[in-house]
Amino acid sequence: MKFNRLTLKDKKLFLRYLGLASHELSVYAFENIYIWKGLFDIFWTIKEDSLCVFFRDKIGCFLYLNPLSKGNNPEVVKECFRAMDAFNKNKDISRIENVQAADIGFYRKMGYTCRNKSYDYLCLREDLVKLAGNKFKSKRACLNYFRKNYEFKYLPFSTKDRDDCLKLYSCWETERSLHYQGSLYQGMLGDSLNCLKILLGNYRKLGCIGRIAKVDKKIKAFSFGFRLSADTFCILYEVADLSVKGLSQFIFQRFSSELKDYRYINIMDDSGLENLKAVKLSYRPVKLVPAYIVKRRHG
Repeated sequence: MKFNRLTLKDKKLFLRYLGLASHELSVYAFENIYIWKGLFDIFWTIKEDSLCVFFRDKIGCFLYLNPLSKGNNPEVVKECFRAMDAFNKNKDISRIENVQAADIGFYRKMGYTCRNKSYDYLCLREDLVKLAGNKFKSKRACLNYFRKNYEFKYLPFSTKDRDDCLKLYSCWETERSLHYQGSLYQGMLGDSLNCLKILLGNYRKLGCIGRIAKVDKKIKAFSFGFRLSADTFCILYEVADLSVKGLSQFIFQRFSSELKDYRYINIMDDSGLENLKAVKLSYRPVKLVPAYIVKRRHG
């Protein structure tokens, strides 16, 4: 296999292959692949008209997505595992992550094991905008409190806002770290900051959509997202000053209200964290979209 290191120039190629099939998982987007460049060496290759995306770090190498093509090809999968094995001293590290439910039958027929990794939370945009009914009562109360008690501006993100957004994230990260001290959560916060820096440094070329909220003339919240499919928009980041009551509910509701071309809002997975899971479930998703890890069967 001939490997190519991922660059922004590859976006058009990736979009072509990503468009060969429908995807509900947020990882099946160039934006959500590219931002990991600060943490992984990302390489791609095309084998029998299948685009294969490999992530590698000091631990090992894995396939980040199911090979992107018009249909699953057993020989491509076997070749990908051979390529990963060449990198990995421990061949058990070789795997395919973020496989969609529709592809699980194919892998099981080949004799691979498939285990659930996580779920993306898919919400109806209309629910997030209207916040109607008793199930959203607390959300409405927080939103109304913010609107009543603060003077604010809601604006499109500009690249001149980059440093202020990073400062806000730093403050938010410190507060979160004090409240949730588990090693998994701490690691996630650091990884998220690394990805945010990549996003903000390449904002225009990646084509994300960003919004900020100012309170007392200072950026107190920001949100970034991208088009995932014709009917689904993905919220990649949402960070708000936690001392400003109702601000997180405000920017989420306001951003969602703009996205009139979409039926669904994907609010991504919970990284296996119970506190994050509770927050996402509080927005009453209409569907949990599973992602699987595929490995070879041993013994």
